[in-house]
Amino acid sequence: MNFACTEMASPVGELAIAVANGRLVALCFEGIWDRRVRSLERRFPGARFEAVRDPAGVRSRLTQYFEGDLDALAPIEVECWGTPFQRSVWAELQRIPVGETRTYSEVARAIGQPAAVRAVGTANGANPVAIVVPCHRVIGSNGTLTGFGGGLPNKKWLLDHEGAQLRVFPADPAERKRRAA
Repeated sequence: MNFACTEMASPVGELAIAVANGRLVALCFEGIWDRRVRSLERRFPGARFEAVRDPAGVRSRLTQYFEGDLDALAPIEVECWGTPFQRSVWAELQRIPVGETRTYSEVARAIGQPAAVRAVGTANGANPVAIVVPCHRVIGSNGTLTGFGGGLPNKKWLLDHEGAQLRVFPADPAERKRRAA
């Protein structure tokens, strides 16, 4: 398989992009790209990586997004290889509107697996196309920012950029449970 690749500077650091057959297959923060390449090489023996300025227009769309066009990422086609469970989580992440957040437990309920909260977190962390599949929009059950491969300051920047209002959840577990029902 051939991968068209590029890197770009962004407000959340250097990003690496890979596209195959016109679909985004990797969007990685600095320090993650080498691991993603090894994963792609294992999946596709003989994979070739070619430097391209703007593969499938993804770089341009990301630039538009960072400049304030929050809908610029919507047309990007993605191809995420993973387990059926992971793909269901990633599909649900794409349904979270710009400017909104969900908790891991809300995502678990939305995919029909309410007890799989930790597994949702693991799938979220394995997301191969950060930002476009918006794993940054998933927050902790108490409304705090948790776990993000690009770092929590970048998660906060992305949520602020999108105008997301972090929800504050009651400290009392019984009240949280009542509100979640």
